[in-house]
Amino acid sequence: MILVRSILYLSTLLLFGSTSALLPIIDGGKSMPKLYDGWFNDQISKQASTSISKAISSGIRNMEVQFPPVPNVDEVKFGTPLNQKFGTQLVARDLNAKGGYKPGSKVSRNLLAYSNIYWAKKLAGSAAGGFGKPVGVLTAEAVDFDEVRNLGGLSRTGKIFQDEARKGGRNGESIVCINPGGEETWARLVSAHGQPNCPFLILNNSYSTSYDLGNQKGFEEVYYLKRISKGWVYRAFPGPWEAYLEKPDGTVELLQSYNKKPKLREVSELVRDTSFKRYAVFNDRWMGGRL
Repeated sequence: MILVRSILYLSTLLLFGSTSALLPIIDGGKSMPKLYDGWFNDQISKQASTSISKAISSGIRNMEVQFPPVPNVDEVKFGTPLNQKFGTQLVARDLNAKGGYKPGSKVSRNLLAYSNIYWAKKLAGSAAGGFGKPVGVLTAEAVDFDEVRNLGGLSRTGKIFQDEARKGGRNGESIVCINPGGEETWARLVSAHGQPNCPFLILNNSYSTSYDLGNQKGFEEVYYLKRISKGWVYRAFPGPWEAYLEKPDGTVELLQSYNKKPKLREVSELVRDTSFKRYAVFNDRWMGGRL
């Protein structure tokens, strides 16, 4: 009898222990993605997809999703081993790019642009807002869609504000709009390309005309990961905004949570000052080989 009870107890521990262990795998976990595994093991796409789905279920339709499209954005022009690995093993392979990822290929010369198509494909299922609904991807970047032979759940492609892209819209279609530029144009984008009561997602806009976190035009920042000096800002809907310190060993530490979107200046000062007090000038990701 004691043996049977012990076996049942052990089985229960294994079952619930395994279930708990799987939960972060299912939704990506609650904390900011791990550097830089999150780009390679689907953690970012799972977190972003979960946040998008929760936002749509809450009635939100206009959304912003923002994160570095490649592990080392600042170094994308001259390349890093991480970026090359990402372009080779994920982007070119997943999109089934005609030219692959090699010197002179379109993907290698425009890695950011094709990486964003890769991410749009990853997020298409959640952006659709329902099974089988169409999802179009529009971009302002230098993408040759003839190069892409596997669009997955993306039902159509196009360039923003072009007549062909406007006319190609379908009833019930969600839109993923990549890097459209200044947020003052976003409402016009929705008017030109969006469908009534359908999700419209701004993905990885490359600059902010408000020079602050997120946007000022009412697009909910449902998933947001931004590098700042010595750390990161992170938010996954409906959770708080969080300020993280990136430490010399490449791990991160949560310094503060905010119920409302903070000012960029506020979080930058907190992270930078904390880094200097702890590590002086010895917290540098270039010198520390964290690329």
